[in-house]
Amino acid sequence: MLCEKAVDAIKKRLPDILKLRNEKRKKEDDSYVSEGDLLVQTLILAECRDILPDHTIISEELAPFTNENWRENGSYIIIDPIDGTENFVSGLKEWGVGISVYTNGKHEESCIYLPELDEKLITGGSYIKYDSRICGLSSSLSKSDLLNLPAGFEYRIIGCSMYNMLNAIKGSYLRFDNVKGVNCWDILPGLNLALEHNIPAYIDGEKYSGQILFPVKKYKISIGVGCE
Repeated sequence: MLCEKAVDAIKKRLPDILKLRNEKRKKEDDSYVSEGDLLVQTLILAECRDILPDHTIISEELAPFTNENWRENGSYIIIDPIDGTENFVSGLKEWGVGISVYTNGKHEESCIYLPELDEKLITGGSYIKYDSRICGLSSSLSKSDLLNLPAGFEYRIIGCSMYNMLNAIKGSYLRFDNVKGVNCWDILPGLNLALEHNIPAYIDGEKYSGQILFPVKKYKISIGVGCE
């Protein structure tokens, strides 16, 4: 499986990846890309070429995409080399890698891997289930958004979608919401792993059913208890 091979490749090179934390630059949207992002992408792409050479790659670090002929029945590998780059370049451990594979329009496998926390969940895998009252929130919320949050919950804001979605799936979060919208590579691994483990998952207010998402817009998501 591609995901297992990619995780193994990243794990072997983790010391080299971490050495690249301070080698960064800003992109047009004012977010960072680091040499660590690019090394992780190189490692994953090498596995893609070896295992699924005929699949089209959709990756955050290959964006922006223009005039692409996206096909719902096509074969794609969607990659987020480092989700939470701001955390990564700041020396925080809450960053992750996401991969989803679709073949002829059908989901084949997904993974979320948190290298420094040594946590992963891959299609077909299992995990320890928790019962939390914590609600995870996206880091894109404004001050006014935060002041208007409903009372009665514990809240956490960690700027890493992979980390947040994995915790919502495990029950370490009661739920996770991103109400501002994110790209397809930020969410497809978590959505598909939630679906596999019967965790409620919604996209733009509609129940997620495993369909591929393309980099044509930003999507709002909710995963966990109370999303229905």
